[in-house]
This record gives sequence, structure tokens and C-alpha cells, in this order.
Amino acid sequence: MKISKITVYKVKPRWIFIKISTDANIDGWGELISGTKTETVVAGAKEMGNRLIGRNPFEIERLWQELHRSFFRGGPINGTIISGIEMALWDIKGKALDVPVYELLGGAARDRIRVYSWIGGDRPSDVAAQAKARVDKGFTAIKMNATSELHYIDSYKKVQAVVDRVASIRDATGNDLEIGIDFHGRVHRPMAKVLAKALEPYHPMFLEEVVLPENWDSFDDIAREVSIPLATGERLYTRWQFKNLFQQGAVDVVQPDVALTGGILEAKKIAAMAEAYDMGVAPHAPYGPVALAATLQVDACTPNVFIQEQSLGIHYNQGFDLLDFVKNKEIFQYKDSYVDIPKGPGLGIEMDEDKIKEVAQQGLIWTNPSWKNYDGTIAEW
Repeated sequence: MKISKITVYKVKPRWIFIKISTDANIDGWGELISGTKTETVVAGAKEMGNRLIGRNPFEIERLWQELHRSFFRGGPINGTIISGIEMALWDIKGKALDVPVYELLGGAARDRIRVYSWIGGDRPSDVAAQAKARVDKGFTAIKMNATSELHYIDSYKKVQAVVDRVASIRDATGNDLEIGIDFHGRVHRPMAKVLAKALEPYHPMFLEEVVLPENWDSFDDIAREVSIPLATGERLYTRWQFKNLFQQGAVDVVQPDVALTGGILEAKKIAAMAEAYDMGVAPHAPYGPVALAATLQVDACTPNVFIQEQSLGIHYNQGFDLLDFVKNKEIFQYKDSYVDIPKGPGLGIEMDEDKIKEVAQQGLIWTNPSWKNYDGTIAEW
């Protein structure tokens, strides 16, 4: 079997799909992150993908090493391109052998996968009603953004507003609902300490990206202030970027993104490193259906994954949602906050390529929101 063709689709709301075709008429699907550099990612995917024409798609580790180990390596652009290609190669291999990908990575380590649901939007509001609605649908865990813009030192009124929102969820749903609170890197170290301490009485499931990942040394300071588990990792790529977190020992939960960190096997390696440090894994996956399907393959065979992000109904999915491009929609059916481990071959997902082609004709322009503080300085989104 040889790789014969690479096809890249840009589809709304903010997804990039890659299809790798073979001369054996077996295709594999992957997904790349667009962010604010969609055209750059697409051009890079075509350039790097064309290097694989004529190659054996089963040699996933060899091809990954060749793509990753360029002189200038790493970074989010290379990271997401390699990730999308890698998951498509696994999809081919699983389909060719007629087994789910996790069967090739040690087999299932669990019976089902727990998932959480997003509430609140970018600038969180109406969280109590939304949390109650998720509970009524059977969810036992939710995640929300903590706050909007925060300056290096900001008003305590904004901290109190966060506390009031979380308190309103507890009042509406009680203490059984798990609440993940995402600082989203919007909060600088001085305010992160204040906000984390103020949230401690509400027993969050974890605090995510309390500071930007490049300020990883500040995790120590915050970990000394609170007993809440700290989580991070969605912006990190490959096990080498996670190495500092493992050595530092302040973070409790790592969140590799299969569509950024290097793909399925790289996420599995990162999770194995985390297991050696007695850390939990909650993979990041707020994007499209292929990325989520690939992440579920990692979850199925990884014992220290305790919960999975999923993006059905997330606030970014404007116009289209996960199931719109998927034929076997049952793969993302949630019951009582769980999803079954995938059963189909490869990634277990059947993509609707006709629908993808139709939507791809509309083009894709998606950029992260651009925020400013009250004094006009740039704020983190």
C-alpha cells in the first residue's frame, strides 16, 4: 500500500480536514487547527503532505520522525500539520486491519469515557441556567471560562464577579456537579493567585491555564496557594514541551491536544509520562469531529485519562456543529455524561465528504477574538 494523494478542506466554523488517500482505495482522515493562520496551515499541510506521496502509510513512527525532525522544528504550525497527518495515517492503518486504533495501542483500558460540556461562552454569563440545563441532560461535569479581560493588577470587583458566577452554579445544582474553570491564560500571575484563592471554597474540578504556558514557572507559586488541581497543556506540542511540567511537579492534570501536540501516538506518550508522575490527563478537544474521534482513541487505551472535553454545542460552533459532517452520528452520543469507546475501524468515524466539499466552497476566515484592557493595552484572549 502506498500514499497516493493528499486533500485538504477548509470548512466552517473553524475546522481544517485532511484526507490521505492510498492506492488500495483506503482513505484516512485527520484534522488541523486553523486559529488565526488558516492559509498558512493549509499551505504547510500540502507542502509537507506531498513529501509522503509514494510512501507506506503503515510506517507511522518513521514518517512522524521525518516530518518532525527538521532543522527548525516545533511550533503550532508544524505541530498541527504533523498531528493531522498522523491521525489520518492511523485511520488508514486501523481501516486496513479492520480494528479501532486503540487496539493497535494496547487495547481498551476502560469500558466508557466520561465527558464534560462547555457553558458560558467567551465572556461568561447566564452560567447557572446553562449548568442546570446540562445537569438535566445527564452531564455530571461542565467547564466554563472564568473571566474576560484582566489586567496585570485589576479590580477585585472582577474577582468577585467570577466567584458570584461559580456560587450561582453551586446554588442551582448543588455540590455534585464537577466544575472545571478555565483561566484561558487571560490572567497574569498577580491576579491568578488572588482568583485561585477566592475560588477554593467552591471546590472546582480543576483550574485550567491559570497562567500562560510560557510562564510555567509561576505554577509553583499558585500551587502553594491553593489545593485545587491545576491543569494545562493545550498549547504545548510534543513530549519535549511537557517535560518542564513533569519535572516541576506543580501541575496535576495535563491536557495535550491530539490536533496540535503531534497526533495520537504522541498524546499517548505524553499521557504515559504523566502516569509515571502520578498525574491525570484531560485531553483538550474543542474543535471538529475528526479531532474528537482521534482523541477518543487515545482515551480508550489510556488509564490516567479521567475526563474528556467535547465540543458538541460549544459557543464557537456557529452555523455548523460536529454532527453535520459525520454519517455515523451515534459515535458522539452521550448518556449520563459518558460516551462509549469507539467500535468502528480506524478512528471509527465516517465523514460525509459530499457535505464537506459543499461547505468548503464557502471559504473559511476565522480569527481569535482581539481584546483590549480598559487602558487600551492588549489583553489576552
